[in-house]
Amino acid sequence: MFTRIVGALRKAWIRSWMRLSGVRYCRRLATRIAMLCGPVYFERHYLANLHPRGFIAPSATIHGTVRLGAHVFIDDGVMIYQDFGGGPTVLGDRVRLQDNICMQTGHGGSITIGDHTNIQRECQIEAYVAPIQIGTGVAIAPRCAFYSFDHGISPGIPIATQPLQTKGGITIGDDAWLGYGVIVLSGVRIGRGAVVGAGSVVTRDVPDGAVAVGVPARIVKTRDS
Repeated sequence: MFTRIVGALRKAWIRSWMRLSGVRYCRRLATRIAMLCGPVYFERHYLANLHPRGFIAPSATIHGTVRLGAHVFIDDGVMIYQDFGGGPTVLGDRVRLQDNICMQTGHGGSITIGDHTNIQRECQIEAYVAPIQIGTGVAIAPRCAFYSFDHGISPGIPIATQPLQTKGGITIGDDAWLGYGVIVLSGVRIGRGAVVGAGSVVTRDVPDGAVAVGVPARIVKTRDS
């Protein structure tokens, strides 16, 4: 009985302060106070449902133009950064960004993530020169990396001084799944419902429903085969 009472009081405390997290000028403070009795890691996800503004951890950093859908979840240590000339970062409804993700836009780049997409911890998403578009319901495992640009490597010129180049933007289709540590390079489209195995490096398009693995990634089968 005592445990139930304590649990109910704890939930009431969290709900009350999370409502205030949508009020300007006291958002971070209200979230910090709510988290004094708050859950950890995946148990935090329900906090995003308590207010349309969602849950943004006090330790997250958001710099530049960022458009947030309803009930987004942004965990500890997430960095969303708009560099000089960069486009916006747009998160759809109920997007989940787990801890220590870094998302960055620079000149000519932008990031768009569709509804209900879940990105796990320590992923790197860098959109320079060309955009990165991630669809709805996409599942991205930890430590994946997306780069919509390449560095020039012409001889006789320091690489650091060469302009960035690209083969085009990156597009991830709806309901795709990327395993642990996948790297996706510029000019690539990963199709709807496609699967990319852990540790793969994607340099060419992956068709809808295909399963790709390896370095570089190659198609090994389709999901309906």
